[in-house]
Amino acid sequence: MVTMVSFHAHPDDESIACGGVMRKAFEEGHRVVLVVATRGEQGEVAEGFLADGEQLWQRRVTETYAAAELLGVQRTEFLGYADSGMMGTQTNDLPGSFWKAPVEQAAAELADILRQERVDVLTCYDDNGGYGHPDHIQVHRVGMRAAELAGTPRVYQNTINRDRFRHGIREFAEQAAAAGVELPDIENDPDFGKPESAITAAVDVSAYAEHKRSAMRAHASQISEDSFFLRLPEDAFRYAFGTEWFIRAGQGPGITEADLLAGL
Repeated sequence: MVTMVSFHAHPDDESIACGGVMRKAFEEGHRVVLVVATRGEQGEVAEGFLADGEQLWQRRVTETYAAAELLGVQRTEFLGYADSGMMGTQTNDLPGSFWKAPVEQAAAELADILRQERVDVLTCYDDNGGYGHPDHIQVHRVGMRAAELAGTPRVYQNTINRDRFRHGIREFAEQAAAAGVELPDIENDPDFGKPESAITAAVDVSAYAEHKRSAMRAHASQISEDSFFLRLPEDAFRYAFGTEWFIRAGQGPGITEADLLAGL
């Protein structure tokens, strides 16, 4: 049995980014651990969604446990840092924000979990956090350093295949419009993902697409039934989220791996 830790910035990131590889590992009999840096305090929630006196972070923690169960996660941990909000906002500088956390301190906390679990594989994010969010960038920095401290043998940086995503937006534009879905405009966004030439691993998780969609649905405070994620037609969803993309240092050039746990 292999142990994989998947490290994320906020509740719901795990379902969108790595829900497939987590469920795949579970289905294959391996141990899956989820670590989340923050409780997502800066998320947006519709008026009246929360119960009287309920804080958003409380709901998001509950949602994370529900999603984790759907993805086959056996252990879920929160590092307890504060959600930093989007880049350039005042919340970046709030006391306890993950963006301002000393990397060595946070990495030591994550490394403790990696050692406890005798982890074989860690997933974090690429050096720009997928799309430039400060907490996602910090997940990269902390994750890479924690792996060094713990001696974790394999580290995969989750990313977005910019070329494939742009192609998909063009290919499915008409279908999405017919379904009333507004696709994101990323054509000229240099912070969105990485070119396919920089990616070294592509994992087909289409068999677990419904697990991913169900896990996303569990994060109802952030992902409503009217969201892009849940209203995409089935074939468009599988195109966008049925493959998960990673960068592993020392691999490539090009995509050379199709399974994060192969050979372990």
